[in-house]
Amino acid sequence: MLLFPTPKINLGLNVISKRADGFHDIETLFVPVTQYMDILEVVFAEKPAMVQYGMDYQTNPQDNLCYKAYLLMADKYKISPIAIHLYKNIPVGAGLGGGSADAAFTLAAINILFNLNLNNETLAKLAAQLGSDCPFFIYNKPMLARGKGEILSPYDDIDLSNYEIRIATPDVSVSTKEAYSGITPHKPKIPLEEVLKTPVDNWKENLVNDFETTVFAKYPEIARLKEDFYRQGALYASMSGSGSSVYGIFRK
Repeated sequence: MLLFPTPKINLGLNVISKRADGFHDIETLFVPVTQYMDILEVVFAEKPAMVQYGMDYQTNPQDNLCYKAYLLMADKYKISPIAIHLYKNIPVGAGLGGGSADAAFTLAAINILFNLNLNNETLAKLAAQLGSDCPFFIYNKPMLARGKGEILSPYDDIDLSNYEIRIATPDVSVSTKEAYSGITPHKPKIPLEEVLKTPVDNWKENLVNDFETTVFAKYPEIARLKEDFYRQGALYASMSGSGSSVYGIFRK
């Protein structure tokens, strides 16, 4: 089975509060985009295997979230071995959720290959065990995310079909832990949903990614990408997630 995992961007990202478990409550809108696609092949095999291609990896393939997705399903549903072949196009450590997308698509592929007939809600609960934003990629449509990013609700009031989204990724990687350092959780002046209901032209002043303050200070080259998009005529530009990718929204 061949699938093409796609990344996401964040429209707004508010860090609301710090939780007792050490994580943070956030609020954001996940939106799938197709500027990059990974290539994921999942096939039956005599023994489990995980093979990575494309971007240079420094980690053990068995540490990949796709392989962890297989182990999760094998433990719960006693499925037979599979081989996973993953070709990476989505930049790693870039705030685009590429690894989470790969894991979620692996769950979906296993569900089909083994005729498990699991619905999206069940798959999303499994995906949440792999990462906070993994459940989003089970649905892969605009979703408001709260909690750690795993509490999702569909958001149908967004239509970017008349706009072009451009993504730029610098040659730096920002860890989530690094992005959270220096963050002061707070509620936004204007609720996210209210801002999203206004025209894209109005987002520049009101739609905020709270991570930008910390990340831009340490990595000015990321801030420059945002400035470049505005110089090119973007109606709105922002860092995605905790960085390092930046996107610009342009009128077609």
